Amino acid sequence: MPVPFETLIPYGIIVAMFGVTGAGLSKIRNMQNGGKRQRRGIDQWDKVGASLLMDRDRRLTGFLRGQTDNPIAPDGYELNNPWRCEKRMS
Repeated sequence: MPVPFETLIPYGIIVAMFGVTGAGLSKIRNMQNGGKRQRRGIDQWDKVGASLLMDRDRRLTGFLRGQTDNPIAPDGYELNNPWRCEKRMS
């Protein structure tokens, strides 16, 4: 007994919405990474050791995964210190 095609329309809509959502999330993550693909399989070294370098790159370029070959730091970088120090009492 054949199935009327009208019964398959909701499933087609659901599959299409999953595809649109997946493509949208992929595009947003791509834009957040400065046009680079998302990092996968990050191990302990990448989380701890390389995060310091990634933080430095973020402070230099504005993107977490951005890199620059400019030997001179941009203006304001010397005031952009990742170390938070307490104010000493006199």
